[in-house]
Amino acid sequence: MLVSTVLQSKGSEVATIDGSARVADAVADMTRHRIGALVVSGDGTHIDGIVSERDVVQRLSSVRMDLLDEPVRSIMSKDVEVCRSDDDVEMILRVMTERRIRHLPVVEDGRLCGIVSIGDAVKSRIEQLEKDRNELMEYISAR
Repeated sequence: MLVSTVLQSKGSEVATIDGSARVADAVADMTRHRIGALVVSGDGTHIDGIVSERDVVQRLSSVRMDLLDEPVRSIMSKDVEVCRSDDDVEMILRVMTERRIRHLPVVEDGRLCGIVSIGDAVKSRIEQLEKDRNELMEYISAR
């Protein structure tokens, strides 16, 4: 199964935030959208970084509470792993596991066009396995 198939199912909308926004705004956006990460982008198409719940929590543990007034760019991950819509879901699951990340922005021609979470990838993999199982069961019962 390809990433493009996952995006067809879940949609290609990506929640973004400007790097100059306050961390408190990022927390509010993640809560409002019920998501675990925001792509940091000044224009909504080019990736400057990514900020996740984990980034906020890790910084809160080492910094005082005024972290919430700092700009998002002060805590975002700048080295963003991305994928393309024609990448295989199994491959991106390996990348997520090896890099210990839960969100992969989808980029085509240098432009942001979606995001896949580990939950999206696992769900699509389970659906593929169920489809394969059903086909095998039909083949066996037809014999």
